[in-house]
Amino acid sequence: MTEDDTLAPPSSAGSKASEISARSNEPEQRARVSQGPSDACENAKEPRRIVRSRRSRWITFRRLILFVVGVLFACLVALGTSFFSFVATLNTAPMDELRSADGIVVFTGGRERITNSLSLLAEGKAKRLLISGVHPETTAEQISRLTERKMALFQCCVDLDRRARDTIGNAAETAAWAHKNEFKSIVVVTSAYHMPRALTELQALLPDVEIIPNPVFHEGLDLRHWYLEGETTKLLLREFVKYTLVRVRVSWNALL
Repeated sequence: MTEDDTLAPPSSAGSKASEISARSNEPEQRARVSQGPSDACENAKEPRRIVRSRRSRWITFRRLILFVVGVLFACLVALGTSFFSFVATLNTAPMDELRSADGIVVFTGGRERITNSLSLLAEGKAKRLLISGVHPETTAEQISRLTERKMALFQCCVDLDRRARDTIGNAAETAAWAHKNEFKSIVVVTSAYHMPRALTELQALLPDVEIIPNPVFHEGLDLRHWYLEGETTKLLLREFVKYTLVRVRVSWNALL
């Protein structure tokens, strides 16, 4: 046996193993060859998809921002319009002639309000007067001296309400007083800027009673040119916010 003969079988076995291995890898190679172009296309399209996705999210976000800004702007316009309408409803001149009623109610908040209501009572514009929101320790005698009115008027025809602490309380005590006296009409005395809120509260509690406003115009408070004075503007803005909240509450209660 020659050296070539002894080495021949291993060489033949190795070639067979290589052939088997090559055949076993043929499907994988074919798959790679067949999938190669599509993978390349997918890889090329992936950045475009990312860009389109980011662009879509940005467009959606921008639309959302524009929508929110639009809603806020519409709200501001609506509030501004309502504010100017509110200011326009304020009487800018005292009433020339006030017709008579069954009773008069004044919401405390200044000497001018009480003085005005007592003058109306003395003129015979009503049978009785309710001063709503009097401090618990304040007496009729003190009010008489402060307003320079005779005590006989208080003893005859003036009632003091010491329970009310705010406009809601004023309205509640006025409603109870009007019902107790069976009044069909009342004159309301309060500051001009406060009148819309007072009327809203009273009309909700006294739908069958005629309510006649008699606004008081305070000296030094120019409602005609409110925009020229910062303090007057702040006062009207605060009152407008309170008035708006009262309207919302009254409207909501009416639906319940």
